[in-house]
Amino acid sequence: MRIFLGACALAVAGFAAQASEDIADQYPGSMLYQKPVEVIPHVFSAIGATAPPTYENSGHNNNLSFIVTGEGVVVINGGAAYGLARALHDEIKGITDEPVVLVINENGQGHAMLGNNYWAEQGVPIVAHVDAAAEFAAYGPQILENMKRYNRDKSEGTELQGPTETFEDVYTVELGAFLIEARYLGPAHSPGDIVVWLPRQSMVISGDVAFHERMLPIFEHTYTAEWIETWDTAFEPLGATYVIPGHGHPTNMDQVRRYTKDYLVYLREQVGAHLEAGGGLEDAYYVDQTPYTHLDTFEELATKNAGRVFEQMEFE
Repeated sequence: MRIFLGACALAVAGFAAQASEDIADQYPGSMLYQKPVEVIPHVFSAIGATAPPTYENSGHNNNLSFIVTGEGVVVINGGAAYGLARALHDEIKGITDEPVVLVINENGQGHAMLGNNYWAEQGVPIVAHVDAAAEFAAYGPQILENMKRYNRDKSEGTELQGPTETFEDVYTVELGAFLIEARYLGPAHSPGDIVVWLPRQSMVISGDVAFHERMLPIFEHTYTAEWIETWDTAFEPLGATYVIPGHGHPTNMDQVRRYTKDYLVYLREQVGAHLEAGGGLEDAYYVDQTPYTHLDTFEELATKNAGRVFEQMEFE
C-alpha cells in the first residue's frame, strides 16, 4: 500500500476529523497499529494511534518511519517494545533487501527508545541527542515498568538499551540520494527532541516538535515560551513542504503550525489573561480551550496543560 503526500495533504482536514481514540487497530495480525505507507518516494511511515498507549495498540501510538536510501535503511524511532521493533523490521524486509544501517531516536521517551535492544541485537548503531540519552538513562526503569503494565505479554524481550552514539547539534549521514540531518533545534516538547531533516526532499520528520491530530501534552519540563522560540527561530525556517509529525498522519507546515505553535500561543494568552485578572491555579485548569476540543486526547490533556502553563507563567 502506497500513499503519496500530495494526496495526504489534500485530505488532511478529513484525516483530522477521522482520527479517534475509538478507532480499532488498523493492522490485525501485527503489533503495528497501521501498515507502513510510502509518504514520498522511498520514505515510509507506520502511523500510530492518536491515543494513549494501550494493550490493544501495543504502545504503537507514535510514528515509526524509515528511509530506503539505496545504500541501506535508516529507521526513525526504536519503537515502544522489542516486539514492535521486530514487527517494523518485518515490514521493512518485505519492501527492500537493503539492511537497516542506522536507527535515530527522536527523543528519550519510551515509544522512541524501548525497542532499541532489538536493533542493537541486529548490530545497528542507534543515535540520539545527548539530552534524550540522559533522560532515558534517568527514567528508563520507570518507563519500562509502565510499558510492561499496559503491554503485558507484548513487552516480552524488551530490555533497556540507550543509544550507542549521541550528538549535541547536528548528526549528518549521506546515503544514496538522501542527505539525512538529525537536528537539535532547541527546547521543545521534551529533553533532547530532534527533527530529521531531508533537505533534498524538503521533508521534515518532526518528532514531537510538531503535532496536529492529537493535542500536544505539556510535561512538567516542557517550557512553552522556549518551544515557541524554537519554532520561530529554527523549525519554521526549514520551510518544509512535507511533514511527518511525531503523531498523526503526514501533513504540511500550515497544519502543524495551527495545532502546535498557535495552540501554545493561544493557551498562554488565555492563562495570561487569567493571571492578570488575579485568578488562581484552581480556576486556571478551566480556561477556554474550545477551539481545540476536536483533537484526540483533549479530555486527557487539556486541563493538565492549562495547569502547567499557569505554573510556568506565574514565575516568568
